[in-house]
Amino acid sequence: MKRENILVEALPYIRNLHGSKIVVKCGGHAIVNEESMENIIKDIVLLRYIGVETILVHGGGPEISRVMNELGIKPQIVDGLRVTDERTMEVVRMVLIGNVGTELVSKIGSYGGKGIGLSGKDGRLFTAKKKGKKKVVVEDVEKEIDLGYVGEIESVDPEMIDVVSSKGYIPVISPIAVDEEGRSLNVNADTVAGEIAISIGAKKLMMMTNVDGVMRDPEDKETIFSKMTPEYAEDLKKEGVIEGGMIPKVDSCVRAVEGGVEKTHIINGEKPHSLLLELFTDEGVGTMIHKG
Repeated sequence: MKRENILVEALPYIRNLHGSKIVVKCGGHAIVNEESMENIIKDIVLLRYIGVETILVHGGGPEISRVMNELGIKPQIVDGLRVTDERTMEVVRMVLIGNVGTELVSKIGSYGGKGIGLSGKDGRLFTAKKKGKKKVVVEDVEKEIDLGYVGEIESVDPEMIDVVSSKGYIPVISPIAVDEEGRSLNVNADTVAGEIAISIGAKKLMMMTNVDGVMRDPEDKETIFSKMTPEYAEDLKKEGVIEGGMIPKVDSCVRAVEGGVEKTHIINGEKPHSLLLELFTDEGVGTMIHKG
């Protein structure tokens, strides 16, 4: 396609999104890839310049696991959630706020944007309570596992986001919450992104991961679902098509749609400028979950 035709195709999408809010969740796999991260940041800064208030929520799972292994702490993941004891929580805080969040803010600045790092602890942006024990089946035996300092969101107060966004800043949010006693809790970044999208009345929620979207056969990219309803997503979970780390992503998308977000998208953040391609082209590049 000629360059001028690409711009013309994008025009109605730009017009539709101008003045709206978008939450972008960037997974840890894209973050550890320097080129992917730079492309994502460029896209986010561009969106801000064309009048789209963009909020970035980031994970950092691979980096957290890498640091844990270096410190001799064995990572343990259950249904996409990290079992978080006290030592693990220290690593999570260090990596998400001290390393990843700071680096993303710096990258935004290098491309002409204004980033600002936040977590749930800032202005009590989001509060959480400790998750209950998780039931898992190990060798046909059901067991209950205490996830430790893993939280589930109780409330979101978007005032801090509204204040900084109104001044032209791009909020960069680490998924660490605070409970009633002031303790830090590790919250799944997909969940945080979905709850924030609902609370600010976002038009779209973009889940950026390391796969092309929801596929019936993960080994065959031709089996990708380009769009689906929340009801169909639930059916695919029951069938076992949606499993592992894709579960919290799909769950957050479904909850966001049911909470008023117009459309949600799961796309591959490792593909160059997949964010812009999904938002501004007719064909798109991932899986869209919407009410239909």
